[in-house]
Amino acid sequence: MLVDSHCHLDFPELAEDRADIITRARAAGVSTMVTISTRVARFETYKAIAESDPDIWFTIGTHPLGANEEPDISTSTLLDLAGHEKCIGIGEAGLDYFYDKVDRETAKKVFRTHIAASRISGLPLVIHARDADVDIIAVLKEESAIGAFPAILHCFSSTPALAEVGVALGLHISFSGIVTFKRSDELRAIAQHVPLDRLLVETDAPFLAPQAYRGKRNEPSYVVEAAKTLAEVHGLSFEAMAAQTTQNFFSLFKKAKRPQ
Repeated sequence: MLVDSHCHLDFPELAEDRADIITRARAAGVSTMVTISTRVARFETYKAIAESDPDIWFTIGTHPLGANEEPDISTSTLLDLAGHEKCIGIGEAGLDYFYDKVDRETAKKVFRTHIAASRISGLPLVIHARDADVDIIAVLKEESAIGAFPAILHCFSSTPALAEVGVALGLHISFSGIVTFKRSDELRAIAQHVPLDRLLVETDAPFLAPQAYRGKRNEPSYVVEAAKTLAEVHGLSFEAMAAQTTQNFFSLFKKAKRPQ
């Protein structure tokens, strides 16, 4: 059994044939999927997708590239929405300086609001970090000093420094199809040093299809490829890595129920 801990089933690229995508995922051994929020305003969409299937869950939060659209989302609003029985996490939230189209102070404020919601609720925060490692590290250290919160550095493709800080602060680290790319030797080296009990796998579908499917639309069934690569990196069988990452997921996302 595998879990795709991060995909976007609401995105247009996946919406049209979502039922077939879910069927293919289950045929590949992917029994559980989490559709990740990018805008709080889309709560009803995420809720409907999760309610349509017993093994699909969702999160609630504002993507850093949407911080200007939802700058005043409050901790209380996040907590209220996260009370839904199928909402298992906060986010994705964080910092993204790659496009640099969002006011950075606004993005940091929104990020900290999501951290507070995670700390209060105990629900894991899904962290998006892109080209912002220095500020991400600073915020994580400052907020962790206020009080611990469960979190995951999703679709990890950052520096060893961020991975080291994340592990030191008790965070989990999730790897996507990027870890399978031919030129991802440095990322695989980072993954090798992440403790086994902190590893997760994801697709971030419809983006970032793994090496075996480069150029195609990504989908949850392809999370198998990330798990295979992590198994090789850690010298484990695929079955052992699948079992480990699945156990890690349900240990972290405590509201999610294992498939019957």
